[in-house]
Amino acid sequence: QMSVNTANTPDGDGVLIYNGEVIHVFTPLISFTFEKNENEGLLGKMDGQLFLTSHRIIFRPMPPKAGVITFEMPFHALDKVRLEQPIFGANYIHGFVQAAPGSNIRGDVPFRMTFSKGGCVEFGLMLLQAVEAAERLTRPQSAPPPYAPPAGAYYAAPPDYYTPSAAGGIQQQQNVLQNAPPVFSDRPPADAIYMAEAPPPYAGVGEERAPQPTEELHRAGESAAPPPYSATSDGLRQRRN
Repeated sequence: QMSVNTANTPDGDGVLIYNGEVIHVFTPLISFTFEKNENEGLLGKMDGQLFLTSHRIIFRPMPPKAGVITFEMPFHALDKVRLEQPIFGANYIHGFVQAAPGSNIRGDVPFRMTFSKGGCVEFGLMLLQAVEAAERLTRPQSAPPPYAPPAGAYYAAPPDYYTPSAAGGIQQQQNVLQNAPPVFSDRPPADAIYMAEAPPPYAGVGEERAPQPTEELHRAGESAAPPPYSATSDGLRQRRN
């Protein structure tokens, strides 16, 4: 259920989260490397923003690169995630994200994340526990539905879409993400976060939060389901305008 350019508004100017989804960690600058995979255009190193929500990871290249505006990775689609701490060189996170029926990516995509502003270990520990919790919640008896990007109206995200920084991690017994460790003190830019009308289509491991009635939200625009994807010259499938 990983996918390209389905976690952003149609104009590409903002990140689009589900109604009830919460951002637990934000960092304004990481390096994300797509390693060799079946999607020819999805390759190489990109710098950008990283969001860890109650349901997934969203990477947002800044600026967009090679046709990638956002890349989302639900926790249940992650596999073989490792926190690497080499004696020489920077710490990094390595793993694979698995394609699922209905997504716009083929095969498994190996990735690597490094954190230029620090926080790799803290983020890695949170991610490892989130993946473990998602596996218990969604496999095999309650597998997530086929991928479907959010459709309908979207709204300016309410103030509580982001949990304030505090010491935290995952509550092991409750499988619930806590607030971000102090190393992640930056808040996402408020004018770049939007909320879809639809609730998350699969279970999360973060704070339980009921979707807000849309009449209580400030309407920002309309978001239709993405039209068909077509192969570009570099092999990456993008939306047709």
